[in-house]
Amino acid sequence: MLLLLLLWVSLTISGAVATYLIVSLLDHYWREDRSGHKLTPDRLSAYSDGQSPKSVSPVEDHVWLPALRSNAVNPNSLGSSQLAAGTAQDVTKHLPQRPQSVLSTLELRDIFIAVKTTHMFHKSRLELLLQTWISRASGQTYIFSDREDKELSIRTGHHIINTNCSSAHSRQALSCKMAVEYDVFVDSGLKWFCHMDDDNYVNVRALVKLLSRFPPGQDVYVGKPSLDRPIQATVKIPDNQTRSVFFWFATGGAGFCISRALALKMRPWAKDGRLVSTAETIRLPDDCTVGYIIEVLVGRTLTQSPLFHSHLETLQVIPTRELHNQVTLSYGTLENKRNVVVLKGAFSVSADPSRFKSIHCLLHPDTPWCP
Repeated sequence: MLLLLLLWVSLTISGAVATYLIVSLLDHYWREDRSGHKLTPDRLSAYSDGQSPKSVSPVEDHVWLPALRSNAVNPNSLGSSQLAAGTAQDVTKHLPQRPQSVLSTLELRDIFIAVKTTHMFHKSRLELLLQTWISRASGQTYIFSDREDKELSIRTGHHIINTNCSSAHSRQALSCKMAVEYDVFVDSGLKWFCHMDDDNYVNVRALVKLLSRFPPGQDVYVGKPSLDRPIQATVKIPDNQTRSVFFWFATGGAGFCISRALALKMRPWAKDGRLVSTAETIRLPDDCTVGYIIEVLVGRTLTQSPLFHSHLETLQVIPTRELHNQVTLSYGTLENKRNVVVLKGAFSVSADPSRFKSIHCLLHPDTPWCP
């Protein structure tokens, strides 16, 4: 029954919604199972309609699984991650207090922004992003899709990358795109990797400000979880045994960032397409896999930030006065109702249903097309 339900979710629901539902179903499944049976990966469903990057070099169990840390994260030692919209101070209060004069001299040109999309949204979602926030970060933004688009390639200065991944919203297809994003970032030599979805508005100034708070060279993984507790995964270990691991992950639907120092430590399980193999091991989507690699295999922790937002949270509660502090925003539907930021902008809801144009004009009133 779980197999059929997960297959239905993967084939009928897109993007972050599918990831959230899959994760929630699996989390509920683990919590409800009281039969005493081992919850091995074989009991979880796998999707087979995605394809891996051409550079994938599958990693055999004996290569990386012995590196699985002997002490899994204890979920009872971790607090709630139910983060609402916050101020800029919320995310920085737990960081080392550093005088303004010694904040890192991070610039936008140091950041690699990856936007994951699919060809069916080139005209609708990407057009909106190109008109709004990408216009402020075009040189640092790379679009990862699943089909060639010559017109879009010219418009973006050849910053659209055909991943050759499937357009399906399956675990394999999503992990395939994330693997390509990661590889291109590592080869870029830039200081920060930030993953975004095609329904995110990125407040570029707030992004640079947030990342500037972290000391240069530190291992940083920052974003917002979609669950209020660590997720559980079951992995194989030698001698045909299994082990449960618990870890936090930043939901890809809200965007997240990883410092270069940490990204390089992920290479044994992510470089050259190995992220796809790792995702298959835990049978979870791409953003969960990133969290698994960082928290379980590398041994670092997620810095939870209330400044990232996906369409799976109630966006109406974000105060207008705090919009300039938010790093990412989104739009969509939640419980069959329009879910957008409430903003009395120059554009009507019918002319600007996502509210991205109104948000952009609030943040950048000098934009030529803003009223």
